[in-house]
Amino acid sequence: LSLLPTTLLGAVTVLLFLYLVSSNFSSQQIGNEPPGPRPLPLLGNLLQLDLKRPYKTLCEISKEYGSVFTIYLGSNKVVVLAGYKTVKEALVNYAEEFGDREVSPIFDEISQGHGIVFANGELWKEMRGFAITTLRDFGMGKRVAEDKIIEECSYLIQMFEEHQGKPFETTCPVNYATSNIISSIVYGSRFEYNDPMFTTLVERANESIRLVGSKSIQIYNMFPWLASWIKDRKQMLRNIELDIKDVKNLVKPLQETLNRDICRGFVDRFLIRKQKDEDSHVKDTHFSEKNMIFSVTNLFGAGTDTTAATLKWGLLFMAKYPQIQDQVHEELNRVVGSRQVRVNDRKNLPYTDAVVHETQRMANVVPMSLPHKTSQDVAFQGYFIKKGTTVFPLLASVLYDESEWESPHTFNPAHFLDEESKFIKRDAFLPFSAGRRVCLGESLAKMELFLFFTSLLQHFRFTPPPGVREDELDLTPALGLTLSPSRHELCAVVRH
Repeated sequence: LSLLPTTLLGAVTVLLFLYLVSSNFSSQQIGNEPPGPRPLPLLGNLLQLDLKRPYKTLCEISKEYGSVFTIYLGSNKVVVLAGYKTVKEALVNYAEEFGDREVSPIFDEISQGHGIVFANGELWKEMRGFAITTLRDFGMGKRVAEDKIIEECSYLIQMFEEHQGKPFETTCPVNYATSNIISSIVYGSRFEYNDPMFTTLVERANESIRLVGSKSIQIYNMFPWLASWIKDRKQMLRNIELDIKDVKNLVKPLQETLNRDICRGFVDRFLIRKQKDEDSHVKDTHFSEKNMIFSVTNLFGAGTDTTAATLKWGLLFMAKYPQIQDQVHEELNRVVGSRQVRVNDRKNLPYTDAVVHETQRMANVVPMSLPHKTSQDVAFQGYFIKKGTTVFPLLASVLYDESEWESPHTFNPAHFLDEESKFIKRDAFLPFSAGRRVCLGESLAKMELFLFFTSLLQHFRFTPPPGVREDELDLTPALGLTLSPSRHELCAVVRH
């Protein structure tokens, strides 16, 4: 009994401390900051989030708190932007204010501010500008890239044919094909699909994408002091070490055979610029070996996974909705016949184009975009958002916005067709995000999706494995930073 007052006092002290921390947390009212669910001390709103599908929880929370709201991931304050109008206004009309990149602990540890995707300030401007110019010079959006993609289509078709209509997983071949497009632009040449170094690189990249989206890495980003207990973090760091080693091995022969008059790809262009800056004794040049390595891994990561995931969704949707697949094939047959589809054919293939766009919308491959950060204090939609605040532009809420799409949760190509069945652009179609941080490979990705998808649909009919009905095909995405279909098999039956 004599212990009771002390215990009581201790309990009261703890409760008072928790209340003060909690009050400190919910200073959202001060300065008219965006509202949001009340956070718990230390944990924030962690218990309200489904870490397997955080974007779904955030879409639900937006229904209660509106299109601009605050959540806490641990003690980290995050402002979430939801719905087409809000996301577009922030990223386009306030491009400068919302244009910085938030670099989470795992990406800070991996890239240390190097490269393109996880850089800010002058370094980011220079690296991004250099990458865009170089990609354009090597054919992004032009005939040169189109020819490379068409050549790769033939290798992919060959690999599908080898399965002779029997069930197989589309993941590896599709990943190899999209990786090779980036390889030919970055290194100046493609890889054979059985090249062990290439297959290892692609598999490792896939694993890293999965690990970054895992629960444990999300927990690590909220509580970095847990570092030594997070297995997935150790695996990520091992992967990046191996990636750096592999990139160096691939760059070495290019460096040894470098010719200023004949540029083979991005790496050559970077090496020439690096040499030029060294010869001119340029101080503080951004053209360093580290920036080259991380720019290359950024281009591979961003350019392979999202396009491959979207293409896999496209084939899965075709197997699940055979009547849509039949209409695509009928249009291709009528307009193009048996010759190779070219980008120029797109304007005469409105239904096929609509199906490709609807695949991108429904696939929702990057549901939360990559986090942004405010570069300055900003007054937005009547709220005050402090400089340095993490911002999630919730792309899932744009692609499934109920005020923008007639049937947002249904695969419906009519979203992109007018009453005369002509293709129409939709403002709320933002799979590549918008503003300063819009995907730099957008035109290349669009070309790849269109050419790979149409070439495969010309040659094959995609069906579920024997004994599986169309309605049994699972559309639940696998876990990861980007959303790929869960593991599944399809049959690619050759059309005669």
